[in-house]
Amino acid sequence: MKTSRRQFMIFSATGLAAATAGQTFAADPMVAETDPQAIGLGYKADSSKVDKAKYPKHAATQFCSGCALYKGAAGSAAGGCQIFAGKQVAGKGWCSAFAPKA
Repeated sequence: MKTSRRQFMIFSATGLAAATAGQTFAADPMVAETDPQAIGLGYKADSSKVDKAKYPKHAATQFCSGCALYKGAAGSAAGGCQIFAGKQVAGKGWCSAFAPKA
């Protein structure tokens, strides 16, 4: 039986899906407070450690988990952020790009 290119592609995709089923991928790394972008935005993994003299608009109730840019699940310890692409931020963290969820 002769296999067409279309059939080959379908079988290949199906085989790849079956081979990776149940496989977990490593989570994105956490952003470090020493990262140049994090320094520029005043990011702290613990919101209570923000320099209040440098960021007077920081409020004790502002956390990454309450930010519109935060992509983690509600109540999660860490999650993705649109500002720090490919990295996770602490749910209890803060940076100057904080924008409250609507």
